[in-house]
Amino acid sequence: MKTAHVEITFDVGCTWSYLAYTRFQRAAARFRAEGGTLDVAFRPFQLDPGASPHGEPKREVHRRHFGADFDHEGAMDEMSALGADLGLVFGHDAVWADSFEAHRLVAVASAQGHGEAMVERLFRAHHSEGLNIGDEAVLRRLAQETGVEWSAAGADGVRAELARVRADGIRGVPVFAFSGSRVPLVGDQSEAALDAALRSAAAADASA
Repeated sequence: MKTAHVEITFDVGCTWSYLAYTRFQRAAARFRAEGGTLDVAFRPFQLDPGASPHGEPKREVHRRHFGADFDHEGAMDEMSALGADLGLVFGHDAVWADSFEAHRLVAVASAQGHGEAMVERLFRAHHSEGLNIGDEAVLRRLAQETGVEWSAAGADGVRAELARVRADGIRGVPVFAFSGSRVPLVGDQSEAALDAALRSAAAADASA
């Protein structure tokens, strides 16, 4: 049985992470359908560690970071066009919030065997449904939908992992690190590139 190991560093609010993760899911489904096994670990990254957990309109955050003339609507239209082939919808009214608790929920879900599904659900909640992923009530509902038993544990572990990610020199996401390769895939990746990396990781594991 082929096995591949991959670490994915991401942030829920990152549009490029959502696109690349969706392509990764497609490649992973094909890999598993062919008899492969996959071990996926998630590493947290925060694009905006100072964001409010109460959330604010993403359009306001864009204007604060990029200037009053930033074309939020045009940017969202562009992302929707990029996501169309993947069946993704990028809403114009997303809420920008602190992603720490979302990362903590991913860690909880991963410990229960639901990490991949939880990450997808969080991406969709933020980018498509405009939900506040910093709101505990929202996170509790998403956990229930995904079959994850709620827990308040894991905050210290997430803080420690965020520090390790910084120490590793990661300054942007997504990052896909595959077993058997010293060079990670960084940024928005094609499905073909992710598929090839999975197969290479499985071959490296088999020969180890």
